[in-house]
Amino acid sequence: MKPSRRQVILQTLSMGAFPLVGLNAIADGANPRGRVVLVFLRGAYDGLSMLVPYGDAHYAQLRPNIGIAKPNGTKASVLPLDDTFGLHPACAALLPLWQQGILAAIPCAGSPDRTRSHFDAQYHWETGKPGLSSPSAGWLNVLSGLVGQGTGLHAMGVGERSPRILSGPSPVQLVGNGVLATRAGTLAEVKTREAMQQLYAADSKLGSAMMEGAANRMSTAAMLKSSNMTSSNEQQAANNGASSAQGLALDAKHLGMLMSQNKDLRIGFLSSGGWDTHINQGNVTGLLANNLTSLANTLRQLRSAFNEPDDVVLVASEFGRTCAENGTRGTDHGHGNVMWLMGNAVQGGQWHGRWDGLSHDKLNEGRDLPVHHDFRAVFAQALSRSLGLPQGVITKVFPGYRWDSALDGLFKA
Repeated sequence: MKPSRRQVILQTLSMGAFPLVGLNAIADGANPRGRVVLVFLRGAYDGLSMLVPYGDAHYAQLRPNIGIAKPNGTKASVLPLDDTFGLHPACAALLPLWQQGILAAIPCAGSPDRTRSHFDAQYHWETGKPGLSSPSAGWLNVLSGLVGQGTGLHAMGVGERSPRILSGPSPVQLVGNGVLATRAGTLAEVKTREAMQQLYAADSKLGSAMMEGAANRMSTAAMLKSSNMTSSNEQQAANNGASSAQGLALDAKHLGMLMSQNKDLRIGFLSSGGWDTHINQGNVTGLLANNLTSLANTLRQLRSAFNEPDDVVLVASEFGRTCAENGTRGTDHGHGNVMWLMGNAVQGGQWHGRWDGLSHDKLNEGRDLPVHHDFRAVFAQALSRSLGLPQGVITKVFPGYRWDSALDGLFKA
């Protein structure tokens, strides 16, 4: 007899799809001082439009239609941060945070794996294991078991129903977006619901085939035709269950409210979709600008709730986008991207890490930002500072990662 879906799920769990980790990390030296919140932008947001390298002459050449104008004192131009970078005008609400020294950027961060598949890349980010697609617990779930004693509740997510990043043996709190969030959510272990996603993850052909054309710099129209998918279908796949960016600020408000009511909650997760901008991306107005406005409002909302000395908020996406615009005035799947950090302990008002510019010979495959800084090394800095995890303990969260000393100035002494 063919086993039922329920039997398959239970068998998957019994076979160790979610390896157990030690749930008493205090003995390992962890000393949580603050809280960590991750905002994940599903679909690969265009970091070069949020942190605009207007000082590089190649930028205007690569983006003649969707580029943001150099600073000229108008609302239709870049908000300068220094001689190299500026903010998209839709992110004007973030400028005071930068000026106060509590917002920082890393312009060339990401996964060392070179996949251009949303499905694969998001799985790697959420398990903390680039290049590996075997069933694994989400790294925030692993982290939850390392920041407190026993099996208490230490992590929560608002908005997305069952994010893989929170899947695993440790209990987490999941709260729906919108009106559902006002009901304070329910305590749940997400491992059973996530088992189906883990089973699906074992076959990554759909995600890989969907993005096959991107590696060859095909036009958006040709790529969609080759995968026999419409733009809306691809967007839905890229969103991976996350809602649009328009509701993100409200989710952030609920997250802040709920985590403030339970001081044992040290880890928060938010996500939004709608960042896969292959067509008509826009520049100072349009789809991306609207999303960036929502993101800026979300960060302002999070700032009001997570402002203790060692609280850290991070913004990331599965990969970046091409430096050059495509034939449909959008951008295709890239490699490196801009990560953001916000908090009192962050060495803000500046960007960190390595930046080599946009000349063809400095780009990944001549088309994308390179990854100079592994995303796990960026998170490791935050986990060390905010949650007090020693480097040896962080290897339980990110097996095989390497500490990046080039980022040691990311946080204030």
